Amino acid sequence: MDALPLTSCHDDLLPAGDGVVPVRVYKSAARRKDAPVVMHLHGGAFTSGDLDSGELVSRLLADAGAVVVDVDYPTGEATVFPTALKTLDALLAGVHKARAKLSGKGAPLIVAGEEAGGNLAAALALMARDQGHRKLSGQILIGPMLNPCMGTASLRQADAGYGECRWMHGWRAYLGECEDGDHPYAAPAATGRLSGLVPALVVSADDDPMRDEALAYARAMKRAGVDVQQALIAGPSGWPCSLMKLPSLSALQLPWASALRQKLADFLSLIPPAGKSRLQPA
Repeated sequence: MDALPLTSCHDDLLPAGDGVVPVRVYKSAARRKDAPVVMHLHGGAFTSGDLDSGELVSRLLADAGAVVVDVDYPTGEATVFPTALKTLDALLAGVHKARAKLSGKGAPLIVAGEEAGGNLAAALALMARDQGHRKLSGQILIGPMLNPCMGTASLRQADAGYGECRWMHGWRAYLGECEDGDHPYAAPAATGRLSGLVPALVVSADDDPMRDEALAYARAMKRAGVDVQQALIAGPSGWPCSLMKLPSLSALQLPWASALRQKLADFLSLIPPAGKSRLQPA
């Protein structure tokens, strides 16, 4: 599918509990009525990243028909679990309340993220199920960091998983000295209960270091009865670094970017209006 022009892109502050969180809102010119609102979380191995880091994926999501709320969530080596997750859980409630203003009264709310942002998106989906508030209608996980064990073949192929690498460093910073390294909200791959989650799109690429853990999580959700759309995009992709680069027109037309945009559009078209619980044909 071809990229669509954006009608607006602006920075804002949205409420999150007793505070506010900086966000950047993207809207496409040709979105449907009550288009899904996607709360997007950038990558950065838990220790870095900002609104600019999330621009490429946010634009692809907007091109695919969503209203995107890109979030500048707390990062840094001092931001230990569950600090960022608590902020995002509070923000989710704020975004849910703002749906009518952002898109429409019937707009479903979806959480999406790549790399470390994919971890946080998966954790928010688990929390939404456990809290039973039904604010969330779907989850999009793009090459998510889910397993701190870092023992997969795809990580070894990327020369990661042994010694020092930025993902290992990120996991150490995120988990800190806490004893929650196997908590499902910190490391979703560790959870033994996946039933009841909102529908999911899990996307990875041939050369993505997180490929194996992403696909394993998709299979586990399917076994638990979750509606899962799964895709593996042909490389070379340069994920996850290429996902966090400032986009250019040429970058948005790369084969992997076009393929990802199409997968996003296909999934978004299946998400029903708010209040309905299962994927339905568009």
